[in-house]
Amino acid sequence: MESINKTMQRLYQAPEFRKRYEDLKQEVLENPDIQAFLEENKHAVTDRMIETNLMKLYEYKSQTINCNDCPGLSGCMNIMKGYEPSLVIESNRIDIHYRPCPEKILDDERRKTRKLIESFYMPKDILNASFADFSLDSEGRLDAFEYAERFTAEYTQGSSMKGLYLHGEFGVGKSYLLGAIANQLAEKGISSLIVYVPEFLREMKQSLGDQTLNEKLETVKKAHVLMLDDIGAEAMSSWTRDEILGSIMQYRMHDQLPTFFTSNFDYSGLEHHLTYTQRGEEEKMKARRLMERIKFLSLPVKLGGPNRRHF
Repeated sequence: MESINKTMQRLYQAPEFRKRYEDLKQEVLENPDIQAFLEENKHAVTDRMIETNLMKLYEYKSQTINCNDCPGLSGCMNIMKGYEPSLVIESNRIDIHYRPCPEKILDDERRKTRKLIESFYMPKDILNASFADFSLDSEGRLDAFEYAERFTAEYTQGSSMKGLYLHGEFGVGKSYLLGAIANQLAEKGISSLIVYVPEFLREMKQSLGDQTLNEKLETVKKAHVLMLDDIGAEAMSSWTRDEILGSIMQYRMHDQLPTFFTSNFDYSGLEHHLTYTQRGEEEKMKARRLMERIKFLSLPVKLGGPNRRHF
């Protein structure tokens, strides 16, 4: 039986194969990046190494470098999606190392950022919000924006800064600004938690049966930066007010943890809402106690402007 070396040697001597091989070699050696690599390593690269590792050089040439002409990460044509080849010399041979391409690095950063922003029931457009798209054309918006910018610039994990209590009509961008703050903090590596209060309180009631209430409550209480969206929109009961919201506010006030709120009510309107339960009970002192904690944690700003939601 003929050895594979002899078979390859005989095949290499065939005129048609030899011509195809030489054409391939010329195509490879005319590549500007390969030429630059060979010039940079001319002290170490021999003709024998080029012959032996021609297919490695061809593999390198056939892939996208620096995302040139790349259709994007999802359509990456490289052997390893999201990675670009780099030529190296190892043990007297030419080899290829793969490193993340610019698109891959950017995508990884985005994923890392998203992981820093946890949320309960928040829509995607809020989680993709940015300061750049926040309009400053109406009442209170500049004040809210300036404080939000200062907060995200100055806040470091463990420091005590007040949050904002953003109140105003439907659709003026209160929730959107929370999302923008969360994204700006994430870029600094600071995690935050955004909670849509009505759904969260409904889940707390349901969690009484599956014994996950304490775990969920602890997560919210101890979030580095907590954002409570649409407080006051929920149907209030003594239990949700005192045992859930009261517990969260007491813990965060004691540890001086930054807490942001949005509501359709101002402070006075929210206190009135918190006073009356679903059963019609009037509990002014309990509502006032909770409001004192909310006021301690936040600075009130009214956001004006038209309804920016599209239906």
